Amino acid sequence: MIQLIADSGATKCEWCLINNGKKKRIFTAGISPYFLSAKEIVQLLQKELMPKLKQVTVNQIHYYGTGLSNHNNVKIIKSALKKLFPSAKIDANTDLLAAARALCGNDKGIACILGTGSNSCYYNGKKIVKNSPGLGYILGDEGSGSYLGKKVVQHFLYNTFDEELQNQFLKNFNTNTIEILENVYTKPLANRYLASFTIFLAENRGHYMIENIIEDGLNDFFFNHLYKYRETWTQPINFVGSVAYGFKDVLKELCNTYELELGKVLQKPMDGLIAYHT
Repeated sequence: MIQLIADSGATKCEWCLINNGKKKRIFTAGISPYFLSAKEIVQLLQKELMPKLKQVTVNQIHYYGTGLSNHNNVKIIKSALKKLFPSAKIDANTDLLAAARALCGNDKGIACILGTGSNSCYYNGKKIVKNSPGLGYILGDEGSGSYLGKKVVQHFLYNTFDEELQNQFLKNFNTNTIEILENVYTKPLANRYLASFTIFLAENRGHYMIENIIEDGLNDFFFNHLYKYRETWTQPINFVGSVAYGFKDVLKELCNTYELELGKVLQKPMDGLIAYHT
C-alpha cells in the first residue's frame, strides 16, 4: 500500500510518501482552509506537490493540519484531496492529534505542542479525551513562541533589559517602538511576528533575564494547562514543536521540580507519524 502523510501549518506543509518501505519527503506551502478554498488548495498542490509524486497511485492519505477542529474545514481539505487522489482513502485530522500520535503512538500520555502557538491534550492511546482550551495568542498560547516573543518585546519596550541586552536587541532586529506596534496592532499574522523574537532567547542563553523569561513562560504553560489534567501526575508529559525542542532543558527542570515524568521531546511530528502509520 502506498501512503501519503501530511503535516501542515498555515505557512509550510511537510509530506512523506511511503512506497514499499521507501520514504520521500516533500515540502509545499502551508494549507489553511480558513484562507484557501478547495479550488485554491487543488491549484497549490497541482503546482507544488503532484509533479514530485511522478504519477504514483496513492492508496491512503493521512492529512493532519491547522483549522481541522472545524468540520467545514475538514470538508474543504477532503474535497481538494479527493480531486487529486480520486482512488485514495482520505483521513483528515487536527494537528493536535498528529502531535498525540507522533509522541505517544498507541500508548497513553499527555501530548503538548509548543511552537508558534501552544496546545495540549490527554491521549488514551486511541483518541484525544481531554483538551485544555486554547485561547489564541492574545489571551493564551502560554509557553509558545508568540508568548515568549511577546515577553522579549515587552522587556525591550519597557526598557527592562539591562544595557547589554537592550543594545543586543537593537543590533539583532534594527527596529523601534513605532515599527513594533505597527506590526502587532495593524498588520496581519502578529502571532508569527511576535514568535520571530524567540530567537533572541535562544541566542542569549545564560543571561539571568533571558533564563527568567524562558522559565516563567514555560511555567505558565504548566500552570494553566498541564495542571488541569489529573493524568499529568500519572502519565508521561510529551512535547513537540520548535520551542519545546529548543528549550527542552528547561522543560526537564520544570518536570523534575514538579515531580512529573518527561516523555519524548520532538522538533517535528513527522518521524513519529511515519512510525505510527507504518
